[in-house]
Amino acid sequence: MNALLTIKNLKVSFNSTRVVNNLSCTLYKGETFALVGESGSGKSITALSIIGLLPTNATISAETLRLHTTDLLDCSEQEMCSLRGNNIGFIFQDPMSSLNPVMTIGKQIAEVLAKHVQLNGKQAQQRVIELLRQVEMPDPEQRYNSYPHQLSGGQRQRVMIAIALAGEPELLIADEPTTALDVTIQAQILNLLKKIQRERGMTLWLISHDLALVATIADRIAVMQHGEIVDTHTTNDFFNHATHPYTQQLLNALPTMERLLTHPKEERATLLEISHFSCSYPIKKGLLQRTIGVVRAVNEVSFSIQQGKTLALVGESGCGKTTLGKSLVNLIPHTTGKITFEGQEINTRNKNHIKKLRTSMQLIFQDPFSAMNPRMLISDIITEGLESANVPLNERQQRIEHLLTLVDLPIDAALRYPHEFSGGQRQRICIARALAVNPKLLICDEPTSALDVSVQAQIIALLKTLQQHNGISYLFITHDLALVAEIADDVAVMYQGQIIEIGTMQDVLNHPQQEYTKKLLAASPSLKHH
Repeated sequence: MNALLTIKNLKVSFNSTRVVNNLSCTLYKGETFALVGESGSGKSITALSIIGLLPTNATISAETLRLHTTDLLDCSEQEMCSLRGNNIGFIFQDPMSSLNPVMTIGKQIAEVLAKHVQLNGKQAQQRVIELLRQVEMPDPEQRYNSYPHQLSGGQRQRVMIAIALAGEPELLIADEPTTALDVTIQAQILNLLKKIQRERGMTLWLISHDLALVATIADRIAVMQHGEIVDTHTTNDFFNHATHPYTQQLLNALPTMERLLTHPKEERATLLEISHFSCSYPIKKGLLQRTIGVVRAVNEVSFSIQQGKTLALVGESGCGKTTLGKSLVNLIPHTTGKITFEGQEINTRNKNHIKKLRTSMQLIFQDPFSAMNPRMLISDIITEGLESANVPLNERQQRIEHLLTLVDLPIDAALRYPHEFSGGQRQRICIARALAVNPKLLICDEPTSALDVSVQAQIIALLKTLQQHNGISYLFITHDLALVAEIADDVAVMYQGQIIEIGTMQDVLNHPQQEYTKKLLAASPSLKHH
């Protein structure tokens, strides 16, 4: 096999802290190489060091860091700018903070075409629409003029993939490329990447915490721990013959299907009930922005959640799951419908009453980085919730330390800023912030999507423990059906703004009635792997 990228004894340090230590690996032309490990282990730092995108306080050294015969450490910034896009494409982990918020997605993709493929004007626009169609963006002609904030999390990730593919690179580094995608679109994107890989002979470097996903696409898997690669196997050997203790730990942390058989059914009092709930957005056009139509993001949805139980809400990105979750805590206005919480209808109450109810209903956002103020310390971010709940000043520090310990973060994390944490660590901070006011209902919008399997297992265990001890209820929004089997009591399947199937976890996963539900189950790599 022909070596495309050769790395030998790569070291990366920030000031005096070593984050990548003597890392060595070789990527071959046309293969899919997966790098897995816990968040914070150095996976993304390793990839960013290859393309020269680390901050100025980073120190990089290596015995060999070579693309074909090009020494990447000797390249000037101008040479690296040429290599990025032309030779190496990169799909970033956090699409919201990677996309320009004041540029349409069409123009952002066209920038790559102008620089690396010399396409401009109408030709560039046609190619952009073609790329959007390739990554399964709905209504690509209409989305061409959309801004990032107008897209769902999954749709923004698809834009990132289109940007990375626009320059037709020979090496594509994909840092958690399907984190925000539901299982059906995830399968389509992976199939697309494999198809393009075969057509172009492209090498794919996949960084992921999802071992079940890795099993469906990778040729070789390397495991990273504390800045070092500790284990490397072909995919078959990784799942069947891996013996390294850390690899075994990752495999043991995978969600299982055991609760499909063992989970008991128990009726409890209803905490939240919504009926005929709808959220609509006006479609505006022209200089005067006249309303020419209406998009029903959530359409006549009804369900209930019992005290101390979990309802999982699953469906494609863009189907209205996040809109529904935000509407329940009044962050997005709803059009019609009734919300009953603890027996009281709350959507007819005044704003002050609804504000007080937010201590009982909290939301964990899908995108942890954009959900936190980048200029605030973590202690201040968590303190906001404590202030709203009138926690005495002399108790706040102890409460912050307790919350950070709960979500498996060091106590000194309180004195750091959001950008100093990995994606998975930022999500844990958001969970700590939501738990600060001791809510009765927690709306979890993909709370473990950015987490590696071991930390994901810890978070799921934490949520279950809180539920057992405090009787907290969850609306658990997810695309991972293995997690549904792990945590849910009931499941609601959402499609194009409507709930098309609802029932107990066992009934929906074992005996799905709708074709769309069957499609979700068939596309889930976690369910297939187990």
